[in-house]
Amino acid sequence: MKIGIFASNLKMGVKESIVTSAKLGAEGVQLWNSSRELTPWDLDKTGRADLLHLIKSNGMVVAALCAEFNGGFGNPEVVEERVAKTKEVIAMAPDLEATVISAHIGVIPEDPNDAGWKTMAQAMEEVGQFAERLGCVFAVETGPEAPALMARFFSSLKTKAMKANYDPANLLMRGYDPIAGVKALKDYIVHCHAKDGARLPDGKREEMPLGKGGVGIPAYIAALREIGYEGFVTVERESGDDREGDIRRAVEYLRTLM
Repeated sequence: MKIGIFASNLKMGVKESIVTSAKLGAEGVQLWNSSRELTPWDLDKTGRADLLHLIKSNGMVVAALCAEFNGGFGNPEVVEERVAKTKEVIAMAPDLEATVISAHIGVIPEDPNDAGWKTMAQAMEEVGQFAERLGCVFAVETGPEAPALMARFFSSLKTKAMKANYDPANLLMRGYDPIAGVKALKDYIVHCHAKDGARLPDGKREEMPLGKGGVGIPAYIAALREIGYEGFVTVERESGDDREGDIRRAVEYLRTLM
């Protein structure tokens, strides 16, 4: 397994976040391609080449892109726009030598006959087939539903490019077992987040520094090793007053486990 950093979590400029990620010990970076300078509309071919050069000159690769846009893929009012934007992010992946594009897709309904399931499935077929043509995969981030349900949804699709971006904290904070879920999605996991959190007694959810929450990071890494996972485990820290410090400590902690 390799350690990555979600560069935008550092709350710095793009170039500074990449250089800092390398200094913190990352082997790869996940890029946020839905806003700021990294969207397909703002980053032209020259800009993409320059960005890739910066990443590689700092001894890293692109672990994954992120195509996070408003509106779920099960909402018929926005699904066409969402699919179009997602495909544009996927289209830029070869320029950045990336093969994984991650995103949330909304809550997968439990009933395959549900209109939302059908809308989402149709959208994912289109996105998946587009990704396949470019040698990429689309990694759905875990969290809103049980891992077993996500696996069942994936298995119902014809496209083989629909995979999982495994986030244990998202699952924990919604009441699912983040360790057991690894086995449920073992055939689909292509990118992972190293993130921790807690589900509080009052029902509220709180993201926490890695190793300080309830995920059980050693057991999580062991579960990934057990299924033969060899991809990136990317540190994600979306809150806190000391993002850089938390991310540095997370990388150091992961080194002791990997």
